[in-house]
Amino acid sequence: MRKGRKNLLKNWRVMLLTLVLLGSIFTLAVRPLTYGIDISGGVALVVETEKPVNTNVMNTVVLSLQNRLNTFGVKDITVEAQGNQIILVKVANVTTAEQAQGIKQVIEQQGVFYMEFLGDVFATGKDVEQVFPYKVQDTKWEVPFRISKSAAEKFAQLAKGKAGYPVDFFLDVPENSLMVMPKNIYDEMNSTDFNSQVPTAPRLMERITKAFHITPVIYKNQSADEIIKMAKELKKDRIVLINVESNVAKEVEEKASAEGLTVRTVTQAKGESDKALVTRVLGLYGPYAVGAGLAEGIPRQDVQIQGSSPDRLSAMQEAHTIATVLQTGSLPVKLKVVGMEFISPRLGEDFKNQAVYAGIGALIAVLLIVYLHYRRLKIAIPVASTSLFEVIIILGVASLIKWNLDLPSIAGIIAAIGTGVDQQIVITDELLGGKSTGRISRRLGMLRRMGRAFFVILASATTTVVAMSFLLVYFVGSLKGFAVTTILGVLIGIGITRPAYAEIAKYLLAGET
Repeated sequence: MRKGRKNLLKNWRVMLLTLVLLGSIFTLAVRPLTYGIDISGGVALVVETEKPVNTNVMNTVVLSLQNRLNTFGVKDITVEAQGNQIILVKVANVTTAEQAQGIKQVIEQQGVFYMEFLGDVFATGKDVEQVFPYKVQDTKWEVPFRISKSAAEKFAQLAKGKAGYPVDFFLDVPENSLMVMPKNIYDEMNSTDFNSQVPTAPRLMERITKAFHITPVIYKNQSADEIIKMAKELKKDRIVLINVESNVAKEVEEKASAEGLTVRTVTQAKGESDKALVTRVLGLYGPYAVGAGLAEGIPRQDVQIQGSSPDRLSAMQEAHTIATVLQTGSLPVKLKVVGMEFISPRLGEDFKNQAVYAGIGALIAVLLIVYLHYRRLKIAIPVASTSLFEVIIILGVASLIKWNLDLPSIAGIIAAIGTGVDQQIVITDELLGGKSTGRISRRLGMLRRMGRAFFVILASATTTVVAMSFLLVYFVGSLKGFAVTTILGVLIGIGITRPAYAEIAKYLLAGET
């Protein structure tokens, strides 16, 4: 008996289980588990594309959003396409409205960047070679960056001899649009307020019309049909309604989609000046005055965007958003957040506790059922212990690869316990299923029975892995977490825990086979 125990401890399958188990415990001790949004809390945002897109464009949008949010400093995010127009974004550990608003702003910023001078676009986002750390002082901010040599040379030639003339930077300017606005906003856009140091320079309205094919018109109580007809005659892609009556704006939105036009409705905020409204609608930064060096035709690659915000926190958020958008590039289609929901960390803690209780309950149920079936603790305890070891190893691997555990992932672990128990019962039944006389015949009989058991186990595991693989590849959302942990549990079972259990069971049942 003592010799058999010694041989068991030296068995490589049992040693492998022991080493992996100890490694998992060590990993969990030095690298705590991370949890998904439904446990750690956070915010879920439903995002809609401006128009339906194909699979390639949707994949580009998803990848771009992931890059943006990672740059924004968000660590636990999931970005999932839901059809051809809806994207679900989940961000864990977001607990304040200010944090959520910053993420919303990053998502909705399409990031189409232009640098324009007197109606000529001399640089785009593709010319941005490097973005430097932004600076914030009180409520003012600046984002320095470097443009390409060719763009700098083009600007130097355009600006030669034009010191003090206005230079405009635009982020998501509404290109090829019909802009309908009240007379006071129209007059502001056509005033010298945007002419920097040269009142005789072309007005902002003239510059944006030339560079971006924007047609501003005064709102004179035109009907929705008249506005849409005007946009179609001018061959516009979109309509921008500024301070237009809400009932008219709503009717334009309803009818324009049938004509293939997108509509943006803008309302002047309380206390917002006409100039600030124009700046916001156009995505305008500046205008900046041409310096003396550029006026002499000397190229300058290092430039910056400057601005101000109501408070320091807003200034930091805006600067970070601009820097992120410049760094990650533009999205192929504009996005809009149409829904936002917070998940409380306290609720997530309750979910985690319930999942732990469910796991413990499952292990206890396994122990009781196996004991009632075999009436032997020397079978029930190893079966339940092996299931516990399997859970610890799965959690250790999840910790090692930094997999964020969510509720479906935990459900997958519990499902793996059930699968493992089934397979251990198959092994036990085969060991108890036959008796042979003679040492050689007993050994051959045991090998045959183990062969049958592992054939059944491998067939079952293969079926499970294939089924979960389809779920992993063709489904989105939280089902992927269930698939990952189920596959992980099956692979750990057939590779580590099941062979070790077979050796332990052979030792414990040696006198009964």
